[in-house]
Amino acid sequence: MNLSSQNSIAAHFRSLHKPGQPLILGNVYDASTASIVASLPVTKAVATASFAIAAVEGVHDDDLTQEQNFAAIKKIAAVVLPKNLPLTADLQDGYEDIQETIRQVISLGAVGCNLEDVDNKSRKLRTLDDAVHRIKLAMEAAREAGVPDFAINARTDVLCHGGLVEDAIERGKAFLAAGANTVFVWGGPSGRGVTRDEVVMLVAAFEGRLNVILRFGEGFLSVAELREIGVARISVGPGLYRAAMTAFKNAAEGLLGA
Repeated sequence: MNLSSQNSIAAHFRSLHKPGQPLILGNVYDASTASIVASLPVTKAVATASFAIAAVEGVHDDDLTQEQNFAAIKKIAAVVLPKNLPLTADLQDGYEDIQETIRQVISLGAVGCNLEDVDNKSRKLRTLDDAVHRIKLAMEAAREAGVPDFAINARTDVLCHGGLVEDAIERGKAFLAAGANTVFVWGGPSGRGVTRDEVVMLVAAFEGRLNVILRFGEGFLSVAELREIGVARISVGPGLYRAAMTAFKNAAEGLLGA
């Protein structure tokens, strides 16, 4: 893929993020799941999930190495790119050299990424200035690599580190000003979660440019409800991985217990 075509796909990917008409992403974690999602006529883009990639590798998400993550992304890209679908990759915190990370993922064909504001090694929340600087560096690298419309979904873990929704709003606005396309406010699994009222506040603060993770099951906001609130993007993180593993476990138990 030439860079002009890749940036056209990136621009298209950005355009899919419409408040009230959210882009829905079924996160994948290997070539097999990527093939399934990419083959669906309703699929508009494909996203990876580092938690699920780590699980396949037999490690915790925090211990997934850059090399392991990129090996999986490369295999996923080989399935997705021939379908002319945008691919966005979960890059955790972006690793040590954020600009080199962006250059590498662009070279694999990705047109967007998730980028966290927690240092993956120390597990400490980065300062706002540091997190903003890294987003600016990432966008600078994307422009230099020929994909200026590269779309960053900037994740903040401030709620998991004792912060308030007002802190998430401050960070999110700064991330958007630095060049991020959308903001993802993480509230779990160890955090307190994000309430419906807070989702409404975040949508208003970010003019709809919010990514919300969809939880399967009762008691969680549905796609229809999130659409009505006005979010621009819905993802499932490791949700499909967990659903697949539950089905695998049930089938295995049925087989071995027969």
